[in-house]
Amino acid sequence: MKLAGRGPSPGRGSPPKLVATDLDGTIVPPDGVVTDRTVAALQAVEALGVPVVFVTGRPPRWMSEVAERTGHTGVAICANGALLYDLHREEVVASFPLSVDVGLDVARRLRSALPDISFAVETHDGFSQEESYQPRWDIGQASEVADISRIYRDPVAKLLARHESLGPDDLLAAAREVVGDLVEMTHSSTSGLLEISASGVSKATTLARVCAERGIDAADVVAFGDMPNDLPMLAWAGRSYAVADAHPDVLAAVAMVVDPPAYDGVARELEHLFDL
Repeated sequence: MKLAGRGPSPGRGSPPKLVATDLDGTIVPPDGVVTDRTVAALQAVEALGVPVVFVTGRPPRWMSEVAERTGHTGVAICANGALLYDLHREEVVASFPLSVDVGLDVARRLRSALPDISFAVETHDGFSQEESYQPRWDIGQASEVADISRIYRDPVAKLLARHESLGPDDLLAAAREVVGDLVEMTHSSTSGLLEISASGVSKATTLARVCAERGIDAADVVAFGDMPNDLPMLAWAGRSYAVADAHPDVLAAVAMVVDPPAYDGVARELEHLFDL
């Protein structure tokens, strides 16, 4: 496996025409503060006229701090592709939601197979949860606490399913056995949290839409990620990198590796790719 950022990248060719990067664990370190070097690299790439697109599982309400820190004025792909968010205007400009009928069907199937599971829903502007759902982070804007049938009355960006005794990989495997391909299921957490989107919606599909609007081919996109929810994007982009401490499935799928965000791995590779 080649470690990027420490020598010439194989098949480097011409610089990419668009940079797509995950946030948490990729350019955002555990302390939550993007480093000065990473900020400088992202801004230098944009100064060259190359779009930088944040592609994240985060909801829009968790984007303000990163947007302010990086000075980014483009778009972010949020909620694993379900929402396209204009960072300059701070508003959702496109959505690809999970319908009520399909989402509730999936919830019923999962609860039947895994009785201890609990649910929450993520919308374009808020979050609601069942009483048994235990968030790990400051959820902000929690609008309702009630049974899934009450909080899921309109299409949502993501259906979240949490199991306190199953790890994320085991939970994902068990869920796929009972749900099949009704929806897209993934995770980006070290705890037992499942992220569920509408069928055909992923980081890759919305990134492809963004690129198509700009006339940019997949071959001209460079992407960075670290968790299973990044796999579709990393498979789609012409040039993809995993973070060195990424999930094993990501490391197995991607040939090139950059250092973790605390060590400016993405920044150093961007400096190399664009001769910054």
